[in-house]
Parts: sequence; C-alpha cells; structure tokens
Amino acid sequence: SPSPRPSILHLSGRAIRYLSKRRQERVGLIGDALRRDCFDLALLQEVWSEQDYSDLKVKLGGCYPFSHYFHSGVIGSGLCIFSRFPILDTLLYQYSLNGYPYMLQHGDWFCGKSVGLIVMKISGIVFNVYVTHLHAEYCRDKDVYLPHRLVQAWELAQFIRHTSQAADVVLLGGDLNMHPEDVGIRLLRGWTGLRDAFAEATRFEGCEDGCTLIPNNRFTVKTELLPFPLGIRIDYILYKAISGVTVKCEELKTTTGTAPGMDMPFSDHEAVMATLHIQRQGQAVGDTLGTAEPTLVDVVTEARTEVVVGLRAAQQQRYSMGRMAVLALLLLLLQAAAALGALAGLAAGQPFPKLSFSLLAFLAIGVLLLATSLHLFHTMEVKMLQGTEEQMRMALRALQERP
Repeated sequence: SPSPRPSILHLSGRAIRYLSKRRQERVGLIGDALRRDCFDLALLQEVWSEQDYSDLKVKLGGCYPFSHYFHSGVIGSGLCIFSRFPILDTLLYQYSLNGYPYMLQHGDWFCGKSVGLIVMKISGIVFNVYVTHLHAEYCRDKDVYLPHRLVQAWELAQFIRHTSQAADVVLLGGDLNMHPEDVGIRLLRGWTGLRDAFAEATRFEGCEDGCTLIPNNRFTVKTELLPFPLGIRIDYILYKAISGVTVKCEELKTTTGTAPGMDMPFSDHEAVMATLHIQRQGQAVGDTLGTAEPTLVDVVTEARTEVVVGLRAAQQQRYSMGRMAVLALLLLLLQAAAALGALAGLAAGQPFPKLSFSLLAFLAIGVLLLATSLHLFHTMEVKMLQGTEEQMRMALRALQERP
C-alpha cells in the first residue's frame, strides 16, 4: 500500500488570547501560513476565542475540509485540529487537577486544560491524533504547580495507552510546559513509548536545540528566560507505531522569529513542523513501553514522590481553610449572642450599634463562605492526588513484579 507521509504542524502560544496584542492580525497570519503550506494536520492550542476558530475554519476550508474544536472549562480548552483527511471520531478528556481558581493572574483553572483526540484513516492506516496543553510552570525555582502538572502528564499517558489500542499510529502534539529532561516528560514517554520527533529527526532546521520559547521573541517574558539564554523547548511532537507500521521522522522544523514580511511573530511560541514517513509492515510491532523497566521504575518513583509532596501541601491547605471556616462560624455565633444581649438591654435604654454589627456580620459571612469553598476545593484536590498516588503505587508494584 502507499506510504503516507503526513506533514504535521503544531502551533502553540498566546497568539490568540482574547487580550493579546494585535490578536486578530496574528490569527490572520496563522491562517495564511496554514493555507500556504497546507499541512496534512495542524494542531493548535490557546485558541480561546471560538470566533477565531470559526474565522480560521472559513479561511482554511479549501485546504483543510475537516476540523474540530474541543469545548472545555469556562473559557474553553483552546484546543483545535485542522485536517485534510476525514475525522472519524473525537473524544475529550479534562484533567482532574488544573491549578487554583483563586490564582486569577494565571488563569489556567478557567481553561479546563484537557487532551483532545481525533481518529482518522490515511491509506488504510488508523491514526490516533492527540492535542493537549498542560499547566504552565510560571516559576521554575518554586513550582507550586508541579504536582498538578505531573497528575496531568500521568493522566495524559494513561489516556493515550487506554484509547490507542485500536490504532496503528499514535501522534501527540502540544504545549507540555516541561523541559525535555523534566520528570513529567520522562514519565509520559516512558509510560507510553512515545518518541520525540526532535530527537529522532533525520534533518532539523530552526532554533538552536529545538527551542520553542526564545528570548528574542517580542511576546515572551524575558525575565523567565534569563537562566536559559538560548530559550527552552516545551512544545513537542511525539509519535509511535503500535502495530504493523513503522514511523520515522524525516524532518523537523521550527519557526525562528517574525512572520514572513512582518515585524512580529505568529505567537510567543515558535511553531513546530514535522514530516513523518509511515510505512506498513508485514509483522506487528506491538505496544511496548519506551524505556527499560528499571529506569521506568525510577521515573515513576520520582513522579510519585512529587505527587506526595503536593498531597501534603493540599492537606495543609485543606486544614487551614477548615480552621478559618470554623473561626468565622464561631465569630458569627458570638455576634448572635452579643446581638441578643444588646436587644435585651434596649429596655434599659442602651443603644444598639447596628452598623458595626452589620459590617462585622457581613465580614464573618464572607470569610465563612470563602473558607468553606476553598476547603471543599482542596478536599477534592487531596482526593485527586491520592488517587494518582495510588495508581502510581500500583504501577510500580506491577513493574517490580515482572520477571
């Protein structure tokens, strides 16, 4: 049968946030680039505006007759896929943990971070194509979101393993917000057997070391990249063959700055473009783990340790919020008792300070509602972290018991 050579574009970043600078102009540039190169697949993240997706869909209809937008969260997952081939099926999985709703300056919680899946067939070969965007890091020295991102990486790996059994080829593109050596990437690749297109590519062209977040991009936060003068690589195209086919990355490219003929880049992230050679073989390859099991044991152990650290922090937050709620409730009860006493003293001509009591009561009720809500949130966080820790513990036991 013919050997399909899908060319895949993965584009990520803040190019299409609602409040991004020159957003509509940049969305138009992205659409022009996709239409000009006409990739077989285009995987986009952070398309928060569904109107932007609709505009892209109209503009790209001639080259990409098939597309899908994944709905999730308050403002949307931002994930969408454009394809030259029919989309046979779709599925969305929303990660159980995704930051904190009170961290408004970051906003990840409101996105409903997820992984989207489409199933397609090219020349008789079944493809499972995944697109995702994991929680951002923000501060590498004190990464309070590391446990959540590890839970997301684990759930992503589990989702891929449990949904790809009927596929011949697995493709994953996304902003994983992790460096190549981070434990989350090692966990994802080790548990799924996915291969890194950058490491496997026969030819590479683009930013040094394949970096996708570089200091000379005008939309990046320069202070975050001070420890990394060349930039960082946090956007990936990963792949593997499951049965009866071989996959080889012939070429990988990244954009290297401004859009052609313009004074600005498409996004604060550089686009990643891969050309894959896929050929059917007579013998099934099978689904295997990507690293030696002793190494994988160490990776899962390291990830589990970080999850346990996050679990203890969540338990402490739950306790603090619970204690605050109890104190607010006691304050309300004391106010009620004082109010009854004051009302009883009205007969003796004692004035009742209504304004002071009302302000204090509103304050106590506000603290009670906020603390109770956060206590419930952190209770759910504890349960999700406990569930992931138990899954990792069982996975470790299974790995260690294998002959």
